Amino acid sequence: MARPSDTRQRIQAAARELFARQGVHKTSLQEIADRLGITKPALYYHFASREELVRSIIQPLMDGGEKFILEQEARGDVNPRALLEGYFDFHYRHRHELMIVLTEMTTMAELGLIELVFTWRSRLSALLVGPAPTLARAASAVVALGGLQDCAIQFPDAPEPELREAAVDAACAALGI
Repeated sequence: MARPSDTRQRIQAAARELFARQGVHKTSLQEIADRLGITKPALYYHFASREELVRSIIQPLMDGGEKFILEQEARGDVNPRALLEGYFDFHYRHRHELMIVLTEMTTMAELGLIELVFTWRSRLSALLVGPAPTLARAASAVVALGGLQDCAIQFPDAPEPELREAAVDAACAALGI
């Protein structure tokens, strides 16, 4: 018999796949249960609602992003390339969750993730270009950070080391470093 945590992880994996393919609102909890061969009440035992299930999938992204930024902010001196490499690595690790975020902007806005991402970018931009940059420098930071995030999901078949190097090099070029 599967342990509750195993079943919970199986539910999340099936939901992640269906959400990314069909969207959150077009995927019913019954469809997720059917895919796993469990009853809908069994799914509700693990997740009280679709929002709770979505949040459980996205929460590691939210927690990890905040942890990454806090670590960067705690450093006395920022190495821009190391920050950009870490930012790419974080997004590469969470690229499947990011696909859900991109396909479900309304749901993510309801969960507060969109505002959180803008806050993260602001905080990271301040580390990269200072707290009061010119518009040109601020735009460079947005291009660098957004480009790294996009590259992490845009090229699913590219070898990770090559993609990381190309993406980070491009982000550094956008920042003029």
